[in-house]
Amino acid sequence: MTPHWFVCPKPNPSAKTRLFIFPYAGGGPAAFSKWTTNNIETHIAHYPGRGSRFNEPPLKRIDALVENFLREIPPALDKPFVFFGHSLGALIAFGLARSLRRVGLPQPKRLFLSAHAAPHLPDPNSPLHALHDDEFLQAVKNFNGIPAEILNQPEALTLLIPILRADFEAAETYRFNDEPPLDIPIVALGGDDDPRVSREELEGWASHTSASFKSRYFSGDHFFINLNRDSILEIIGAEL
Repeated sequence: MTPHWFVCPKPNPSAKTRLFIFPYAGGGPAAFSKWTTNNIETHIAHYPGRGSRFNEPPLKRIDALVENFLREIPPALDKPFVFFGHSLGALIAFGLARSLRRVGLPQPKRLFLSAHAAPHLPDPNSPLHALHDDEFLQAVKNFNGIPAEILNQPEALTLLIPILRADFEAAETYRFNDEPPLDIPIVALGGDDDPRVSREELEGWASHTSASFKSRYFSGDHFFINLNRDSILEIIGAEL
């Protein structure tokens, strides 16, 4: 597994399980660097176009991202593992689990899918990626996911907008293909006040597993994970 596609903030060779985290639009390894425990070795997906991969063009299709992760991840599948994906990352985690099944590679023991509607449901939200910069930035601000220190730096925003736009394009151009449900337990996670994802939309993930399904809700909006990291890690640990 080449280092630039996955970052391991705290190598833990004695861990019995690996947690693969797939970040939200605009996110990268830094946003999840503290998502570690003593019993799990965390690997965070590093999308091109940000961090140490800033000079690489971002990928604008979910399928392209999944294809790259499918190529890179097999060496790390030598022990039990789970996927956690938030928002855009939920689509990537789901797509990668399907691709692993398709090629006969080991499957995750659990899928933790956060802040994204089930993929077969039509998206009631208007697409954002084609908006002009000012409109696009204002729409993205409403998610409350951009740190204040970046919002107050025009230069930083100028660098961030193309990355966000590419990630939103990846999510908004995603096309669901019907396949048999995964034989993997799914845990769907949502925010009580998420304006983008309703409970009904989140519960729709139940139709994508022939195993068990659970849903958990937290106080907060689309980025409820920022205030509930420890609780989410406890849930992940309890499911292993």
